[in-house]
Parts: sequence; C-alpha cells; structure tokens
Amino acid sequence: QVQLVESGGGLVQAGGSLRLSCAESGRAASGRTFSMYNMGWFRQAPGKEREYVAYINVSGSYTNYAESVLGRFTISRDNAKNTVYLQMNSLKPEDTAVYYCAATSSRYGWTSYIEYDYWGQGTQVTVSS
Repeated sequence: QVQLVESGGGLVQAGGSLRLSCAESGRAASGRTFSMYNMGWFRQAPGKEREYVAYINVSGSYTNYAESVLGRFTISRDNAKNTVYLQMNSLKPEDTAVYYCAATSSRYGWTSYIEYDYWGQGTQVTVSS
C-alpha cells in the first residue's frame, strides 16, 4: 500500500502561482517503493468529472500535460524525498478544484483515473478573479 498526502493548496488571485506537493507517508514510507510508480495529478471541480492534469514517469524523464494546462503547469519529482510536485503558474479561475495526486504501476492509460492504484486525500485550490 502506498499512502499519499497532498499539500500546498490555498487561495490565490488570477495570474498567481501555487506549488503543490504530494508526499509518501505512513510507517511503510520508502523511497525505493515510491520510485517504482508513475505519478499523476488530477482535479475535480463541483459538478464536474475528475479531470486529468499531468503525468510523470518513474524516473522523471517523461512528462505529459492536459492541453488546458500546457505551458502553465510543470510536474516534477524527487524520488529521494518521496515527493512529486505540481508547479502552477498563470492560474485562472477555471483552475479552481480539488487537486489529487495518484500513483500507477501501469505504463499505459495514464490520462484515465481508472488506471491509478493509489490516491491522496486532495488539496483545495481556489483562484479568484
């Protein structure tokens, strides 16, 4: 079991920036375990379906982004710290959502939430006009 905890959400004005973190936690936390998983970020706004945001492979050598955030968001990871990050710049009100970190052992279907095995509790991001 992989336990994930998101942090860094909050209230920000349009055009501002936030940096989200997703850290492995719990008694069984292990960098060697964390580094075996591909990681994704998803978000969900009220009344909407869970939406894919970004993906990073186990080594960090490959990343992928939803078109809606491309050029504004950057996903990265530090396996030595058991942490994945999402740097969000030029934020828009439509970015407002609960953001979730997730882990998958699969190399396929990483834009779909059904392919992910472990999820954090989420962190709220609110962007005001």
